[in-house]
Amino acid sequence: MGKSVNFDDIVQAAQNLDVIANRTPVMTSRSFNEWTGYEVYFKCEHFQRGGAFKFRGAYHAVSGLDDDDKKRGVIAFSSGNHAQGIALAAKILGIETVIVMPQDTPGVKVEATRGYGAEIVFYDRWKEDREQVAKRWMEQKRMVLIPPFDHPRVIAGAGTAALELLREVPELDGIMTPVGGGGLISGTAIAAHGVNPSIRIVGAEPAKANDAALSLAKGERVTIDSPDTIADGLRTTSLGTLTFPVIQNHVSEIVTVTEEEIIEAMRYIFTRFKWVVEPSGAVTVAALLAGKVPFACGQKIGVIISGGNLDPGLWAKISGKWDI
Repeated sequence: MGKSVNFDDIVQAAQNLDVIANRTPVMTSRSFNEWTGYEVYFKCEHFQRGGAFKFRGAYHAVSGLDDDDKKRGVIAFSSGNHAQGIALAAKILGIETVIVMPQDTPGVKVEATRGYGAEIVFYDRWKEDREQVAKRWMEQKRMVLIPPFDHPRVIAGAGTAALELLREVPELDGIMTPVGGGGLISGTAIAAHGVNPSIRIVGAEPAKANDAALSLAKGERVTIDSPDTIADGLRTTSLGTLTFPVIQNHVSEIVTVTEEEIIEAMRYIFTRFKWVVEPSGAVTVAALLAGKVPFACGQKIGVIISGGNLDPGLWAKISGKWDI
């Protein structure tokens, strides 16, 4: 596979992930549809192996290494979900793994990553560059680096969630995903437009981590300071060099949501759907509940719930403020 990703790459990724990745359910809610005015279909990636869609791209990338690279082992940098995906994929394939993680990564993600057998190296995201930290370790241990979003097989693997969604609900008018580095929305857009070029692709991200919205508006990649948002999985400072062109060509709009709107979406998801979803996975629901999406009333919208690896401490803190 070259640097660019096409629809055939996503179809091949789906074949590679068959029986390895969970075929996550697509679910609906009458009350949510009544509240928002849309016909919404949730692709529940919080039920994926490793608790997030990231396992798809991680396994597809790791399994695509040649035998020599597999012997060298893999290294990745991640705030949590890519870390768990890589660690789990490497465990399945019997490959040594090192993960570079921020010191303030939620404990539940650290514990899960360690539980899959990975060695963890911590860094200070306010003072250090994670890519430079990973590069030093990669050179020291001669491992293969698999980045969290700017990698063709990671993007292709991420796109398989949308491909499954469209095979189950082919008549969608639009699809929404969270946006961090852009791997999920890029894979989603390529998959969706390979099935139906008229499907509208919309992203959602925290207002405190709005590099994607700024980049799309400006027409070039914008880099921001390390964002302080509750959505730890979306704390990227810029889109990738591979993902940004895809977003420019395929994504119609990226909307932003406040921290309060993310928390309210988590509350709604918990009380109405009985799901535990991490803040990053709730940003699309937040945008829908806040009326910030550019769809017409009654349209059929697919929404990818990206992950459910919620830190118990954060959950206790924010749920204590709710009148449930």
